[in-house]
Amino acid sequence: MKVLLIGPSPKKSKGGMATVIQEIKDDIELNKKFDIDVLDSYIDGNIVIRLLFSIYAYMKFILFYTKYDLYHIHMASYGSAFRKAKYISFLKKHNKKVIVHIHGAAFLVFFEGLKQSKKQYIVNKLNLADMVIALSDKWKEDFENKLGLKNCVALNNGIDTSKYYEAITNLEKCQKSFLALGRLGQRKGTYDLVEAVDRARKTVPDIKIYLAGDGEVDKVKELVKIRNLTKNIEIVGWVDYAKKLDLLKKVSTIVLPSYNEGLPMAILEGMACGKAIISTTVGAIPEVVKPENGILIEPGDILGLERALVLCCQDIEKLRLMSEENIKKIDNEFSMKIMHQKLENYYDEVLKGGV
Repeated sequence: MKVLLIGPSPKKSKGGMATVIQEIKDDIELNKKFDIDVLDSYIDGNIVIRLLFSIYAYMKFILFYTKYDLYHIHMASYGSAFRKAKYISFLKKHNKKVIVHIHGAAFLVFFEGLKQSKKQYIVNKLNLADMVIALSDKWKEDFENKLGLKNCVALNNGIDTSKYYEAITNLEKCQKSFLALGRLGQRKGTYDLVEAVDRARKTVPDIKIYLAGDGEVDKVKELVKIRNLTKNIEIVGWVDYAKKLDLLKKVSTIVLPSYNEGLPMAILEGMACGKAIISTTVGAIPEVVKPENGILIEPGDILGLERALVLCCQDIEKLRLMSEENIKKIDNEFSMKIMHQKLENYYDEVLKGGV
């Protein structure tokens, strides 16, 4: 059976959604059963580049869409939702099998902010799909209760654990070092983290945070300079896999004080190489991060974030226990192998006509 993945370009766009698409495309076991191709529907760039490419991608899609048996559409919030709605509508008009995989961390926030007519438009298009994939059981429940979806299933993101073994490090050597992976800005809690580090350095003067990601890089750099935190916060910018692995080797803990998330790949990547986790009680994070493997705070709780940073800097035994628990948890529950086995079952189910 031939499967077409539709979503942001794995080579010309950044972010977790593109990573998931690339890993599905490259999975050896999935490719034994399915012939998998990718349609790049989006690339990074300014608004003109993004718009022109989106039009080009849709026209290209219309020319060769008939070649496939199943269409796996990867959707985020805002523009992505409306672009992908067109693909769904077109494919269902032609009686094609469609799976919609919702990734956007702020999808429900986006949805609640729409006018009623646009809410109904999005709901109608999602209900046309043969299956809608949510990133967690909690998201599945929210989509059913708030959007009224009847075709929803859950699929946790997964990690190729073998890629991260070499970043399992001696925690004593990097105990006071932390890594934030993801776009810099308010949604990811970047400014809360800067404030918390400013407070925490009074207790732990040599605390070190690496900020790796694109977004509001210049604005954050200026804030770090104004706060005289250049010795404590290093802004790395966007990193590729090799650079990310180097950074993971230098730290004991992943910190992600986000206001909106689904199931962040950064947390799973950190868990795979035995890092402790500091994050927030949003999205599917509480389903993954428990007291035994991390520390959760409420979004915007800067004092709680400060305390979590200091605790990790001072309690090596707690770090060690969280590290060991995360390696076990990833292998048993959140490996890419488990994710793709479940995805294979969903492909079979839709192709056979079920939901």
